[in-house]
Amino acid sequence: MQTYLTAFQTYLEVERHASSHTVRNYLSDLHQFVDFARAHLRQELHTPGQIEPSLIRAFLATVHAQGTGHTSMARKLSSLRSFLQFLQRQGHLSDNAARRVQMPKTRRPLPKVLPIDQVFALLDTPEVPPAPQLLRDRAILELFYATGIRVSELVGLNIGDADLADGTLRVRGKGKRERQVFFGKTAGEALKAYLQVRRQARQAPDDDALFLNHRGGRLSTRGVHLLVKKHSRRTGIPTSTSPHTLRHAFATHLLDSGADLRSIQELLGHQRLSTTQKYVHVSTDRIMEVYDKAHPRARRSQGDV
Repeated sequence: MQTYLTAFQTYLEVERHASSHTVRNYLSDLHQFVDFARAHLRQELHTPGQIEPSLIRAFLATVHAQGTGHTSMARKLSSLRSFLQFLQRQGHLSDNAARRVQMPKTRRPLPKVLPIDQVFALLDTPEVPPAPQLLRDRAILELFYATGIRVSELVGLNIGDADLADGTLRVRGKGKRERQVFFGKTAGEALKAYLQVRRQARQAPDDDALFLNHRGGRLSTRGVHLLVKKHSRRTGIPTSTSPHTLRHAFATHLLDSGADLRSIQELLGHQRLSTTQKYVHVSTDRIMEVYDKAHPRARRSQGDV
């Protein structure tokens, strides 16, 4: 079975251009399934043909009993479906047994959206003294809210990806797909101020990286999460605020201000519009406003009671 797993890993990395995080999750789920199958069948899992729907259901029931949440269970089943689909295309299987197993229903709570005043309070980082780290943090927070980019996309930015004159960033998203995002005057000024001190780090270990840590290396996703949490505590907004919170605020505030869903889809880098629809939480006030303006029978004159 290890031969098949290795071939699948190569497929993910070379053909799908999957991120290291995605590959790691796929293989972790699959190895967990193989270990379960070995114990459940009391023999090694030698061929893909041994993988039957009943075995997959028993695996999901076991991990659920161990406390695994619905979302994680759905991901594990998705990993198995992708793996068996790959083997089917390679001619090792005639049927994808995981397709005959129902996906566990996931409970998706509505995401919490930071009000505009809380976002502005977070972005209002102290400017005195203009320490390099504060200038960096201010530029990062402004770019998150101005562009809606993911934290992985932000830490992957190089100096050459930012065009201050045009107010654009070249971003490499999921699957190494590139897209262009925009930022306004405030974010541009914050980025320009940071770049002035960034250029002084000529001995930096990573000369191409846009955002550096205190050692001069490329800033990590963990480092970005920590700085967002630090400034959230300073501001007094919920400490659960994360880079993804700002991405969601970007999308929701655009939608509430009249931006269309297709444009937001492009800016967020979503391949499917359905992803954007699930991701963006529309406020009730906005829905009612659109209804009142658009529906012929909803319009009233000033004299109507």
